[in-house]
Amino acid sequence: MKFIRSIMAVLMGLLGCTGAWFFVISDFYAQNFEVHGLILRAAILGAAFLVFLIVGYVVAPAIIRNTRHLFSWLESRLQNIPTADLAGGVIGLIIGLIIASLVGPALAGIPIVGYYLPLITSVALGYLGLSLGIQKRDEIININNINRIRSLTARDKKKDPGGVGEPASSAEEDKARGQGGEPCAFKILDTSVIIDGRVADIYRTGFLAGKIVIPKFVLTELQHIADSSDALKRNRGRRGLDILNDMRKDMNGVIQIVDTDFPEVHEVDAKLICLAQQVGGEILTNDYNLNKVAELQGVRVLNINDLVNALKPVYLPGEEMRVLVLKEGKEQRQGIGYLDDGTMIVVDSGRKYINQTIHCIVTSVLQTSAGRMIFVKPKFNDDRVLVEERNVV
Repeated sequence: MKFIRSIMAVLMGLLGCTGAWFFVISDFYAQNFEVHGLILRAAILGAAFLVFLIVGYVVAPAIIRNTRHLFSWLESRLQNIPTADLAGGVIGLIIGLIIASLVGPALAGIPIVGYYLPLITSVALGYLGLSLGIQKRDEIININNINRIRSLTARDKKKDPGGVGEPASSAEEDKARGQGGEPCAFKILDTSVIIDGRVADIYRTGFLAGKIVIPKFVLTELQHIADSSDALKRNRGRRGLDILNDMRKDMNGVIQIVDTDFPEVHEVDAKLICLAQQVGGEILTNDYNLNKVAELQGVRVLNINDLVNALKPVYLPGEEMRVLVLKEGKEQRQGIGYLDDGTMIVVDSGRKYINQTIHCIVTSVLQTSAGRMIFVKPKFNDDRVLVEERNVV
């Protein structure tokens, strides 16, 4: 503290000495003082240095204290400013000052006001750049994330461009197409599909192409689910985190976590759609509602349930099947059964056959992104409809 105080006192003394020097060499001194000896000049400079040295030593504690308070206040304010706002503001300020430095010399040649215009221009353009940088922070950060993801993808291509070390499907990764025929190298994961866990196995088989992108707001939602007071939600969230950690270990370099966020958008599903539109990616989900909303906004969605349904056995109207009726249906006299893969079977007039296996004929099949439903009716109207116990597999 004493050292800093002494330094500030010396600096104040030098400042006073500099001011006195300009006074000594000025026309006012030459006109009002006939004595031009070195002794008088030295005395004036020495007196100025001594006076300002004493003043500086006295006021130094107050200056140091107020400076500390000012920096503490600035630090607390900066800590409360979101990182995105801070980064966008700094970038905008730098751009504004660069433009001002280019425009300033041209304005300096203007008579009378030219001396002040460069300073005014720097202040005005700096403030304008700062303001626009904060307003456009999302676009600036998104451009940075997009370029980072694409640079990582290009680097991986150079390392192994379709060679022996690449998975069997990697040669087709760059040909993955989104809507409009544009290349789509990014698959953005939804929270539901992470918790589901099947995406890891599907990717290992080679049916998915491109980089897997996981936004941090999805990880935040997953963490909130894992911290839920509800035991079921908590287990689902922890399962999702475990699956994600396993995916990162097994598929090193494939998964990219990005910081992109959209503070003005509150719903995670809406943020996923915005991110997909920004990077030109596809959303990987098994959420039926997200599937429909994204399609309405022109974002391609890969629904895992669609893939699973496509792999299920195909039943055509008129085919025969055996069904174990397990419970009552919503409509009158309906019975409900299930296939081994979970497909729901609605049995017309099947309520009376609950807990029995019967011969049925397929009447229709309803296929949706939420799943598949098969509508059947009993093959016979008598006891022949029942499957004998010894024939039941």
